[in-house]
Amino acid sequence: MFNAIKQYLSRLLARVRREGWKQTLRKALTVLHDEGLRGLRLRLATMSNSAADYAEWVRRYDTLDAMQRERISERIAGFANPPLISVLMPCFNPNPEWFREAIESVRGQLYPHWELCIADDASTNPAIRLILEEYNQCDPRIKVIFRKENGHISASSNSALEQVTGKYVALLDHDDLLPEHALFWVADAITWHPDSGVIYSDEDKFDTINGRFGPYFKCDWNHDLFLSQNMVSHLGVYRTSLLREVGGFRIGFEGSQDYDLALRCIERLEPRQIIHIPRVLYHWRVHADSTAQSMEAKPYALLAGQNAIANHLNRCGVAATVELGDPTGYRVRYALPAELPLVSILILAHSRPELLRQCISSIVNRTGYTAYEILIIDSGSDDPAMQLYLENLAGQNNTRVLRDTEQFNSAALNNFAVEHAKGELVCLLADDTEVIKPDWLGELVSIALQPGVGAVGARLWSPDDTLQHGGMILGTRVASYAHKHMPRRYSGYFGRAALIQSLSAITSACLLIRRDIYRSLEGMNDSELKMAFSDVDFCLRLLQAGYRNVWSPYAELSHHESACLRYENAVREQNSFASEVMYMQQRYGPLLLNDPAYNPNLSLDGSFDLAWPPRIQQT
Repeated sequence: MFNAIKQYLSRLLARVRREGWKQTLRKALTVLHDEGLRGLRLRLATMSNSAADYAEWVRRYDTLDAMQRERISERIAGFANPPLISVLMPCFNPNPEWFREAIESVRGQLYPHWELCIADDASTNPAIRLILEEYNQCDPRIKVIFRKENGHISASSNSALEQVTGKYVALLDHDDLLPEHALFWVADAITWHPDSGVIYSDEDKFDTINGRFGPYFKCDWNHDLFLSQNMVSHLGVYRTSLLREVGGFRIGFEGSQDYDLALRCIERLEPRQIIHIPRVLYHWRVHADSTAQSMEAKPYALLAGQNAIANHLNRCGVAATVELGDPTGYRVRYALPAELPLVSILILAHSRPELLRQCISSIVNRTGYTAYEILIIDSGSDDPAMQLYLENLAGQNNTRVLRDTEQFNSAALNNFAVEHAKGELVCLLADDTEVIKPDWLGELVSIALQPGVGAVGARLWSPDDTLQHGGMILGTRVASYAHKHMPRRYSGYFGRAALIQSLSAITSACLLIRRDIYRSLEGMNDSELKMAFSDVDFCLRLLQAGYRNVWSPYAELSHHESACLRYENAVREQNSFASEVMYMQQRYGPLLLNDPAYNPNLSLDGSFDLAWPPRIQQT
């Protein structure tokens, strides 16, 4: 008992150190309200991504025993056509000990069908040549080429590529490690997806003192996030014929040569040919000169990445500029057309005229995008102050007031508003929001006009300057807000609270979409989902129709959600809320537990904490 309490306190203090007392207490109260004391105790037992917790997670769920190794060997023996995987390793003056460890991590693979193609880029340390000659002689699967002069990593990688005979190429730096089951899971993915062109896995970091730490559990293929950060990175695996089609690694992109390579490869692939393996199959060594520590270790790498994205957009005919983002990611700014399309901003008015007045005032006074109309839908408010305000507002600032006296149903009211909208795009906006940045609407429109985009959402802040909406993560409670209550100074899990990305769902508190797409889906479900989740359901139907939903942190508004809490609490007490949860679980069950914009190694509450246990089998 004492040890359990000690563990709870340790994890609680770790959370406080990361997020502060205020945010920690708020999260605890939310969990207590939603899940009771038992739920709070479970969260305390499993929360935190500290190094100590990750070490325990690795021990439980990512360490093979003899039986698991035997099962993997049996599965390998069952492969009808096991692919040869070529591990590509350029090297230049690596630490000899670390270099040997990297090579041995390949030789120690449970999957035997591999070759290691090493190109030495004219290392000046004679020990490196001795090591290479030794391995070249003792293992016929290791091929070595010695370059006569140093050409840097792109040229060296191309020299290694010349030796490749495998069907797929896996990239490995000269001081990093592959876990023993890495190539097995790659071969397994190839077996299931024989036309795959790019395969990538989750990754973590390690050093000689702390062991493994800092896991990056990635989402499935996410085009928009990939233009914000190199989410493929490690372990990256490419079909050899594709690598040669695109001309291999390009000179001039050193530091982000693999990012540039991946960008050129995906241009020739369908999204279904880009496969994510949700397992840590790469250990990235942290040392003073490594970008595993920070991209600041090699600032030229950031600039090379920026150039690679700009080149990619230019090749694809996309009018956009690329900027360095926050943190060490990128921001793509899509160009707006010369003639701005009309946006209909649709606001459902409740019984708080002071909130609506604040919302309308912020739109009129702080919005840089000029081509918009405002439609206010009065759902039958009997507040004299509200009625007086609406009467005075009608006709001002390109504003119309519509009245629908049906019983409150936000989905039906949104559908009603869209049918009366004149805009090419419609923006659903809560009446308790307030514009922060003038470019909010232009940002949303510029993304919504891109091919394949469905709904686009904004970053919404609570009045206390903590994050209220960073997109939605699907889970056991249908959906949760990502990074909720996170202070503004933080950028979230691997920057994901500060980077443009695709998400499965976006809140209707601020949701912009082309009107023709909205109508093609016959709007929101106003029959089964009268109280909640109509926005989640709408977004999931967009996914099923082949669209992607995009969230941008650069469209920023405040959301005074506390003004709606009494309504939300009332909703929770109604039987209809439970029936709507059941409806969503019956319709989308497997998807709710496997959000493609999330990861099965992370908890289902959207917190990006570790899942105990993960929702994948070990072997």
